[in-house]
Amino acid sequence: MSITNMRLEVMQFLEKNVDTFVDNYLIPVETIWQPTDFLPNSQSENFYEEVRELREIAKDLPYDFWVTLVGDTITEEALPTYESWLMDVEGVDQVEANGWSKWIRQWTGEENRHGDLLNKYLYLSGRVNMREVEMTTQHLINDGFDIGTGRDPYKNFVYTSFQELATYVSHNRVAQLAKSYGDNKLSKICKMIAGDEMRHHHAYSEFVNRIFQVDPSEMMLAFQYMMKQKIVMPAQFLRESGEKISSAFEHFSDSAQRIGVYTANDYVEIMQKLIDKWEIDKISNLTDDAEKARDYLMKLPSRMAKISERLIIPQESQVFKWVEPARI
Repeated sequence: MSITNMRLEVMQFLEKNVDTFVDNYLIPVETIWQPTDFLPNSQSENFYEEVRELREIAKDLPYDFWVTLVGDTITEEALPTYESWLMDVEGVDQVEANGWSKWIRQWTGEENRHGDLLNKYLYLSGRVNMREVEMTTQHLINDGFDIGTGRDPYKNFVYTSFQELATYVSHNRVAQLAKSYGDNKLSKICKMIAGDEMRHHHAYSEFVNRIFQVDPSEMMLAFQYMMKQKIVMPAQFLRESGEKISSAFEHFSDSAQRIGVYTANDYVEIMQKLIDKWEIDKISNLTDDAEKARDYLMKLPSRMAKISERLIIPQESQVFKWVEPARI
């Protein structure tokens, strides 16, 4: 049997339990929070007063914080790219009866709330140039991305397991910082989004765990492949208006590192958490190649940690069009 056919067979096997995954890891529309739950109520007589309070608190938040928050928002708003990518994964069929397409649509519905909420907060804050933010978002959707997984579900589930945990770390740290700056409303917003990301991480990592149980060698090789080539962030093609794809994502990442929102050390820690979560050291019945892949994976975090210690992050903030230079 070819690798592709084996992948398809495993996906069809797992699909039998997709409804259980939906019940365990996603929340019904009528029950889950919505963006307006955390924003000034436009139907309330106190709306303008609430907006003034939000803007008053927001004006003192530092520049790198705003760059990081805007970058996180744009990343969330490029959701159409992520859904279309996952819909093309081997074993996912865009028909209503297919369990995997049902999962992806409902996962997308939950994720869509994140960009909606953050975008509205940015708009009300008065601290960012929303037109520039909107153009960057449109560019990112237009440019798409290549996360190096192809249509391979094993590689895609490694990616989503990693990425959902990375976004949890990022949003959770922003929540902590916002609270330390006295912005309790923004802190709660980011905390709620982080909670969704962690729940989604548990789902995708469980998909990988189930695959390890039925196709351990190929899953191990896919895990090694993704760690070897490194996990690229979904906003890797970030660019501002009038610019080509270049270093905007790098500068955004520098801002996040400077304020401790998402660092090279976090990358290594996530890698180790996945190795521990999937109990890579205990998986049996591996081929010789898969055994070598396991050895590589077990040693990788310590190697990456040494490299991350040598990274030098620029101390000077890059000026983005998203946030006015006068606000630095």
